[in-house]
Formats: sequence, structure tokens, C-alpha cells
Amino acid sequence: MTALLSTQGLSLSFGAVVACDAIDFSLQRGERLAVVGQNGAGKTTFLNIVTGYLKPSAGSVHFDGADISGLAPRAITLRGIGRSFQLPQLFTEHTVRECLLLAASARAPRRGWWPPLAQAVDAERVDATLALLQLAPRAHDLAGALPEGQRKLLDVAMALILEPKLLIMDEPTSGVSTDEKHGLMQVLMRALDARQVSCIFVEHDIDIVRAHATRLCAWIAGRIAADGPPAQVLADPIVVKNVIGE
Repeated sequence: MTALLSTQGLSLSFGAVVACDAIDFSLQRGERLAVVGQNGAGKTTFLNIVTGYLKPSAGSVHFDGADISGLAPRAITLRGIGRSFQLPQLFTEHTVRECLLLAASARAPRRGWWPPLAQAVDAERVDATLALLQLAPRAHDLAGALPEGQRKLLDVAMALILEPKLLIMDEPTSGVSTDEKHGLMQVLMRALDARQVSCIFVEHDIDIVRAHATRLCAWIAGRIAADGPPAQVLADPIVVKNVIGE
């Protein structure tokens, strides 16, 4: 079976620091991959290369059968890789619904003069996505007024409206209260299942990893030190010592 995402020999250094050390990696359709590692381990650098925000010094990235190495972030997004960020990237001066309309316009066809935004996109899909992420009651509230958990949901909604095959989420529960984290992840995972979207998510909360990942990669010093079922990786002595902490 052809992998949805794969890398071969992916490398990048920042001076003497090797952030990505000849990484060979593959992700299959339907996987829920959690990524863990201490700050500076290389996990975000790897995801930035995959999504076009950084250029590797060596190696290649393939997505859905095509070589996407070196493409710009927008081109990679349009090919089917969505992304949400640790700090949600929202149009804070617009309403929640307007944020989705603006995001959806990135896929709208361009025909002559720009039509009104609501006519340029599939408004029904916008409303369905709001409902899917449980944001419909806040549709007409300013995005900047949302609490952190709902800001995270809106950031994901803006990625999902672009119809990705893979969604990469950078610390989706950071800044969210402990009581709300699992509920937030349940909403996110149900939404991904409903849209049949695979995912990679960076996470520091091990309880979240255990509950919501089907696979786990642990990064140490620019390399994937362990990769497999979460219970197996979390029991690895090297991961316990260098990632989880004794």
C-alpha cells in the first residue's frame, strides 16, 4: 500500500545543531500519529519541512504519490495537507463564520471579478463544519473573543474547510485547561473521522497521547528514537529517560 506521506533522508541543520537527521518516515491513511519529544528535539522542524515552511538540506517528501519537496506552504495546502498551530492563526477581527468563509475562499475558483465572499464558497459546507466542531452557537461572535479551547477548534475548522487528506496539529491542547483537554480532543477526532482525514499531532500530555493516538513517534536529538503503538513506545527505557522523564 502506498503511504499517504513519506520522507526519505530528510535532513536540516541550524549551525552545529542537527534538527532533522536523515529521516525516513511513512504515514498510512487513517492513522492517528502522536509526536512527542523535548523542546529542540526536531519534531516541529520536521513538520515545518513537510508543510513547506522550511527547506531541507537533503532528502525528499512525498504526499499521496507525488513529490512535494520544496513546494510553498500554499501549494502543499492545496494538495491536501492542512495544518493548525500551537498559537491559533485566526482573523480575530472577524466573526467565527467569517473566518471559515475566508479560509474556504482559498479553494474558490477565480472567475473574473471577485464575487461576494458568501457567494464564492460553499456556505452549506461552512455551516456544516461549524456544527461539526461545535462552533455553531458562536458563529456570529468575534474570533478574538473566543476562549482558548474554542480558538483551537476554530483553527482546526479553518484547516478542515480546505478538505485536507492529512491534518497536522501542533499542540492542539496547549493552553487549554486540564478539565477541557479530553473533551476538545474528542471533538477533534470525531470531526476527523467524519471527514475521513488522517492526522499527525504534536502533544506533551501523555494521557492525551494514550487516549487518542493509534501510533506514537518519540523524537530525540533530531531523530525518531522510537516508533510504534503508544503503549510500546511509552515503555521504551530510552523514551522514559529522555522524553517522559524518570
